[in-house]
Amino acid sequence: MALPAAFLAALMDFPGDFASTDATDLATYGRDWTKVHTPAPSLLVRPRSTAEVARFLKLCDAHAVPVVPSGGRTGLAAGAVAAHGEVVLSLERMRAMHPVDVLGQTVRVEAGAVTEAVHAHCALVGLFWPVDFASKGASQVGGNIATNAGGVRVIRYGLTRQWVLGLTVVTAQGEVLELNGALEKNNTGVDLRQLFIGSEGILGVVTEATLKLTRLPDKVDVFLFALDSLQGVLKLFEEARSGPFTVLAYEFFTDACSARLEKHRGVRPPFEAKASHYVLLEVEAAKDGALDVWLAGLFERGLVQDGTLAADSGQARKLWELREAISESLSATGMPHKNDLALPIAALKAFCAELEALLAQRYPGWELCLFGHIGDGNLHVNIMKPEAMGKDEFLAKTHDVDADLMDLVRTHRGSVSAEHGIGLLKRDWLGHSRSPAEIALMRQVKRVLDPQGILNPGKIFPSP
Repeated sequence: MALPAAFLAALMDFPGDFASTDATDLATYGRDWTKVHTPAPSLLVRPRSTAEVARFLKLCDAHAVPVVPSGGRTGLAAGAVAAHGEVVLSLERMRAMHPVDVLGQTVRVEAGAVTEAVHAHCALVGLFWPVDFASKGASQVGGNIATNAGGVRVIRYGLTRQWVLGLTVVTAQGEVLELNGALEKNNTGVDLRQLFIGSEGILGVVTEATLKLTRLPDKVDVFLFALDSLQGVLKLFEEARSGPFTVLAYEFFTDACSARLEKHRGVRPPFEAKASHYVLLEVEAAKDGALDVWLAGLFERGLVQDGTLAADSGQARKLWELREAISESLSATGMPHKNDLALPIAALKAFCAELEALLAQRYPGWELCLFGHIGDGNLHVNIMKPEAMGKDEFLAKTHDVDADLMDLVRTHRGSVSAEHGIGLLKRDWLGHSRSPAEIALMRQVKRVLDPQGILNPGKIFPSP
């Protein structure tokens, strides 16, 4: 789209490096980790402060210029893709992290702060922001908040929204909202802070946040188990729930994921024999004697084929690499069609049985890579594009089969998106998890906060 001349003229009043039309910049900042939509932004801007964000959004609103907020662009639902000439507003220059309030166990950071950097910053005083996932080295706090990010320790700590006390948000009109600050208790009407968390940037732009922290975990043990079926993964989860420890993470992946990982990174599970399924279990404060008895029972009853315990932090990192490098490996070695599903824990067994039957029927001969956070009911279903098949044909076929898959999710009262949001890729299926009344209310909220529809247009639901 052609940007208005008056808008471009007003941009001249901003710092010289505020905006860029460099082709490489536009291609880089106009996409996320998905490969479905071609990035086509008209402009990139990189403000350095909340005041600059507010001034810029006020200008965009005055000229009805659409804006796509951008963090680390690690999302997998095309929520940060600018495919129709929008302006990309990157928060990457806003990375300040204030001193940790050790007594209050909080820290104030800007939206561009990288998740892993926040972890390191807080670890210096023995504290932890427990929002953790494979992309933590690239993802940014603002994006975590905008998508209510999940990750590998949701079973223990919950989602991002449980760990955000306060927000600074800029509305589409350039108004700055200070929401809740560092208050643990604030019972003064509607909590607008929660309205913006998980809204994918369609209601406002998060520029700063006060994060709630907790103590670093005590003694942590990391195990890797080999199993012979998805049902075996679920049975082991039942055993882990009643084990002599606190479960921090319960992750699984299949042999197809492992093969892609070995092809990309040259690493594989440390077992002599290959298995069809693997479980990575991380636990805290395991009781040594009781733990030995629990482990012996798994092998005596044939619940696992093999297993290993990390002897030190280095081995633990190697075991975690087997799980956390999967998404990168799938994308590096092919084109995956991804589904990010969530089910009630009680429905997992029945759903997984029906899922296996559906995939065998609809995808005979296709490569399926399954992994995810079984501990919180989140499955990642990845279908790899056959090398001989064109991209358009592949996307058409998988979209058709998604209809059956999403019907199955709806039957079991699940969610069509567990942790990556709706973005552009899941809009067709929003109604499988949200009622018409809910969607209508979402649209009304959008119209109140962004009457012209300039913020992340087309995401979650199509623009009116």
